[in-house]
Amino acid sequence: MLDRTAVAVTIPLLSVSVLRCYSQADQKRGSVVPNDKQWTAPLIAIAVDLAVFTVLAGRFVVLLVERGIEPDLGSLALPGGFLSTVDEDLTRAAMRELTEETGLDPGQVHLEQLATYGTPDRDPRQRVVTVCYLALTPTPGTPAAGGDARHADWYPVEEILAEPGQLAFDHAQILTDAVERARSKLEYTTVATSFCGAEFTMSELRRVYEIVWGRSLDARNFHRKVLAVPDFVRPTGAQTTRNGGRPAALYRPGEAWLVQIPILRARHEGARDVH
Repeated sequence: MLDRTAVAVTIPLLSVSVLRCYSQADQKRGSVVPNDKQWTAPLIAIAVDLAVFTVLAGRFVVLLVERGIEPDLGSLALPGGFLSTVDEDLTRAAMRELTEETGLDPGQVHLEQLATYGTPDRDPRQRVVTVCYLALTPTPGTPAAGGDARHADWYPVEEILAEPGQLAFDHAQILTDAVERARSKLEYTTVATSFCGAEFTMSELRRVYEIVWGRSLDARNFHRKVLAVPDFVRPTGAQTTRNGGRPAALYRPGEAWLVQIPILRARHEGARDVH
């Protein structure tokens, strides 16, 4: 996050024709709405936040920073910050913040836009709209805090969600949404390979699903369902014994993205199998 004044962006929220419609409707209700000559676009600061996830030591973890400035000095927060200039692209801003506040290489991260959050009072400094990005990385490493973040580290998702009050701003809601997006994307895309290295075994891929979803899966059913998706994974022809036991085949990600027959999470208590 940049330690500087926020870049305020003038955003025309409604077209003139829409304003006229609102004006006519509100006039009928007796309320007062400025006409299009009186109306001016509000100044709103634009920010980006990042929900960065990985699998570390058998746990589903999220990258959080400790805020080094007010507001919420000392609180945990998702890494992020304001646009550096009015010309900065949103995705470029997200990649810059990822590097500045965490030390992660954007080239090693799956990055996609999650949602936009704009509750008027979400930031006490001024009206701030933030665009959050979901990021998945197979190589957590040791994050290095920068910018106005004084510490960065990986935290177990479930522990943070169990005590959402420790997060700054509305980041508890953003994190909740990001966790659900990550979990649901495992059902209908091949994004789970983003948590794996360049080569992985089928059991290692299955463990990603189990850790992110927080439930056990039947190994045979999982294997069958993954191989039933054309080009989900590609065999390398090599084997490994790094997990002990018999040699296991190694795979690498294929080119497929969508899973036509979703690998669904079990929806009832005690379920083990992938439906």
